[in-house]
Amino acid sequence: MSKLALISVSDKIGIVEFAGQLKELGYSIVSTGGTSQILKEAGIAVTPVSELTGFPEILEGRVKTLHPKIHAGILAKGEPAHMEQLNKLDIQPFELVVVNLYPFRETIARRGVTLDEAIENIDIGGPSMVRAAAKNYERVTVLVKPSRYNEIISQLKENGEIDKQTRFQLALEAFTHTAEYDMAISTYLSNEIKGNEFPAIWFLSGHKQQALRYGENPHQKAAFYYIEGKAEEGTIAGATQLQGKELSYNNLVDLQAAWEVVSEFTVPAATVIKHTNPCGTALGADILESYMRAYATDSISAFGGIIGLNRILDAKTAREISKTFMEAVIAPGYTKEALEILSNKKNLRLLDMG
Repeated sequence: MSKLALISVSDKIGIVEFAGQLKELGYSIVSTGGTSQILKEAGIAVTPVSELTGFPEILEGRVKTLHPKIHAGILAKGEPAHMEQLNKLDIQPFELVVVNLYPFRETIARRGVTLDEAIENIDIGGPSMVRAAAKNYERVTVLVKPSRYNEIISQLKENGEIDKQTRFQLALEAFTHTAEYDMAISTYLSNEIKGNEFPAIWFLSGHKQQALRYGENPHQKAAFYYIEGKAEEGTIAGATQLQGKELSYNNLVDLQAAWEVVSEFTVPAATVIKHTNPCGTALGADILESYMRAYATDSISAFGGIIGLNRILDAKTAREISKTFMEAVIAPGYTKEALEILSNKKNLRLLDMG
């Protein structure tokens, strides 16, 4: 009996290639609606869910995978008693479940979306299958991220199966996926209630951007998280580090402060920040003049500070910066010549907000 994979994805990136490789590895594929159609058009043989269950999709697709032949096939343990029950009921166990969910967050992000439209994009069957497969990670592999496809195919080709540690990691990703999904739904519905500016429960979902050199003090561990969808809104979560040592918590705080200060101005502006306090902030005819004025305000305190600029850093300004020790620079961009000059200061952190 061939191994069975269940594929039902909203994000169809890479799914045709992935399914094709599964077929080459001897998997049979069960699939739903749109996913099934795309795979069939690509010449990949699939069994529709309705054919497997013997029950049609109903209620405009609201009910299609909520069936014992699906969930028993996912949730059955690998032990003989469970396999015997499946055999008696003519249910085949799934080895692999590949599911991602209706695009609820993308839907509510659209301008003018109605409550009815949002409600129709709340996935029910998808989270049920994901959670079932994640719960049964001892036997079943669950995939919710297309970025994992190549890794899974590689393991299957090399070992013929997915190792337990990977299955556990994928289960964690799956539960995180459904948790964030439900959080988005709860937050949206809460915002739909007038006068509910301060709900009883407030959710935040942080995505790890990077590990930090240390926390507020050198003996503390720390990491930098951002809220998805907010990184581009004037925060350093949207910055790219071009060179330099790892950032610390204090670096992040000062970099954000520096960027916020210079972003207040439309004319060329520069600031030097130390422990969130400006040692100097100045305007000028160009960014070089702005920086020189800011640095001259208190050149002693500026030593080891964070520089913020609201114009592209050019070669002349880079030469001036290189004359003293600074921890970091944040700017909307850097000329090639400026990067070459500052590359000699290998520990100097350069962040690009462009």
